[in-house]
Amino acid sequence: MGNTRTALYNYLWARHNQGNFILRIEDTDQKRFVKGSEAKILEILQFLGLIWDEGPYRQSDRLELYQQYARELVDKGVAYEAEGAIRLRVPPGRDIVWEDLIQGKMTIKTQGMNEPVLLKSDGWPTYHLAVVVDDHLMEISHILRAAEWISSTPKHLLIYEALGWTPPQIGHFSVILGPDKAKLSKRHGAKSILDYRDEGYLPTALLTFMAYLGWSYEDNSKVLTLEELTQRFDLKQVHKANPIFDQKKLDYFNALLIRQMNQTELAAALQPFVPADCPQELVVKIVPLIQERLVRLGEFENLTEWFYREVKPDPKIMVKEQLEESIKVIEGLGKWENEAMEASFRQVAEEKGWKPGQFFMMLRVALTGRTVTPPLFATMEVLGKQVVLDRLAHAQNTIA
Repeated sequence: MGNTRTALYNYLWARHNQGNFILRIEDTDQKRFVKGSEAKILEILQFLGLIWDEGPYRQSDRLELYQQYARELVDKGVAYEAEGAIRLRVPPGRDIVWEDLIQGKMTIKTQGMNEPVLLKSDGWPTYHLAVVVDDHLMEISHILRAAEWISSTPKHLLIYEALGWTPPQIGHFSVILGPDKAKLSKRHGAKSILDYRDEGYLPTALLTFMAYLGWSYEDNSKVLTLEELTQRFDLKQVHKANPIFDQKKLDYFNALLIRQMNQTELAAALQPFVPADCPQELVVKIVPLIQERLVRLGEFENLTEWFYREVKPDPKIMVKEQLEESIKVIEGLGKWENEAMEASFRQVAEEKGWKPGQFFMMLRVALTGRTVTPPLFATMEVLGKQVVLDRLAHAQNTIA
């Protein structure tokens, strides 16, 4: 979530200023290399619509460049070799100052700063060298990254200075915190964007949610498309304070977007989440009944399985006389539509002196096996007359 928010902010700033959004895979730390991670990065960006203008560039393809500049720094006397590695000389007693685009004026003293490795003994660069060389050669105008990198910035500025290059503008975003004010982690519910996708969260909900994690727009309750975010995004509205990750807010945005879809759009969006045993013709009929209840598209199966699977009514709730009367009502109906059904069942309840709440709950459990479902008679209409009769008969058989 944090990494993707950083990518989003970079994308929005580039697009807002008619600039280029460049994708670079910084893979020089081979100990932390995870097979398949690059493919997942690309998949996340494509899912969210954050399409890059250049790249992906891979630092592992550019090793000779970094080695060349490391040697240049040694030749200038601003770096030195130590046990096969090349380290940057850090001048003592200096203040490294920069105007951070988000945090404001920053000053870090070089006193006590370790002398960073630029090139490891195996010929691979560290992040510090590779990122400076790439940013210069790729003509990067803005570096926007997480606050964890603030302590590295003085080292990078010293490398720029040693190479005689002008550094880009630099900004550091706040750190996303969990509800307990600790750094966001899996125990707070944080997951990969692909996990959220697979649970049925929509791209626009995720984009809006991430954008508001550190940036303000009016009351921060409005869902914004990627285009709207691009138009409104400004670094001046990015906060220094650490935002709090609130799962309920993401759920709110996602549910709101689902409710705003027309039924054809929603039926199409649900396709990856429809179980194989659910007939396609049933999906369109079910959608109007569950649209207001869906928070995530992945809830489809749990909210609908009793439409197309065998149900197990609780025999303790079944009432023999009420089931018998219900079957008579169904068999006597001339028109199979929910208003007519409801009127007939309410009439029976009144004639028999049954409480509608208890009677209808018994019917609901007999037909669905659940106590909470979409409206009872609309559900019966979708189930169809024969299925309703079969399930009422099955419920009768459960009574001892």
